[in-house]
Amino acid sequence: MKKILPLLLFVLSALTVNAQAPNYDDLKILYADANYEKLVKVSSGYTLKDDLKKDPIPFIWLAKGLYKISLSGSDDEKYKNAYKDAIAALTKAMKNDKDGTALSEFQEFIDEFQGSLVELINNDLDAKDYNKASGWVIKYIKVTKNPIGAKYLDGASKYRKTDKGGANTAWKEAETMLTKITTIEDWSDADKDMLKIGVFQTAECYILSKQKDKAKTLLNKVAQWYEEDEDFKTKYDEIIN
Repeated sequence: MKKILPLLLFVLSALTVNAQAPNYDDLKILYADANYEKLVKVSSGYTLKDDLKKDPIPFIWLAKGLYKISLSGSDDEKYKNAYKDAIAALTKAMKNDKDGTALSEFQEFIDEFQGSLVELINNDLDAKDYNKASGWVIKYIKVTKNPIGAKYLDGASKYRKTDKGGANTAWKEAETMLTKITTIEDWSDADKDMLKIGVFQTAECYILSKQKDKAKTLLNKVAQWYEEDEDFKTKYDEIIN
């Protein structure tokens, strides 16, 4: 009995250690060393483990590695879609972060990534490539906790593609979201930009459908959050006047 008890304690201790998630120091070191391809390989391995596939941390490191590769480039064929793969990894990370706290230390990266999507969306809107912009908008919705701006923009993109039914559905969802928002102070800059872009694009669609009053009402609902934004004021006057 005296020999069995220590053995049981050892087994229980080992099980407890194995049940704990790793601290991922290896991933932090690989990122600090700019060894992004190895970071992707190692973090991807973590995401495939049964006991870690619901952990958002390896997925966020996978997203960071893929994003860096998309910026610097790689000759390896498997990284030709690194940016889109980074979106998928970030989507999974945010989905796994049930209470929104596990990824708090990675918020700077999330903000940067969202900003890169906003830039792509703006470029496509400037080119009037609404189909392509729509694709990025759908992806943006998956990597934000504040999708209202993207919802408005989704509706506007659908309207431009003559999908008026889809546009109205998206706009109704956005309007419902808007009634629940009291401040955007704690939003990322990208989320704030997306709301601004979304309501302006929607307002333009309302005007095209001869609903100028509706466009003005929408802009006035969000104007309180952009009082110091000169771009908002200029665009507001351009659309309304």
